[in-house]
Amino acid sequence: MCTAADVESAARILRGWRPGCVISDIGMPGQDGYGFIREIRALPPPLGKAPAIARTASARESDRARALAAGFDDHLVKPVDAAGPLQKVASAAGRA
Repeated sequence: MCTAADVESAARILRGWRPGCVISDIGMPGQDGYGFIREIRALPPPLGKAPAIARTASARESDRARALAAGFDDHLVKPVDAAGPLQKVASAAGRA
């Protein structure tokens, strides 16, 4: 597992590592998670096809729809318990 504080750091990490799943917060300094997922989806496979989950405090159905339309595979609302992310990752990885 790797973590990054912003999109620029995450992009640098992804150049040398191929994750099985990406979990990205929507609200990040600089570029937001929507821009980040668009960058990922523009990459060639396998990274461009990696399962991706949006993590956000926005819980409305329209927020979920926006995350899915941007390229995320799922939407995880904060705060999360320990089991929530694991279930989402397992589900997203199963679709990959």
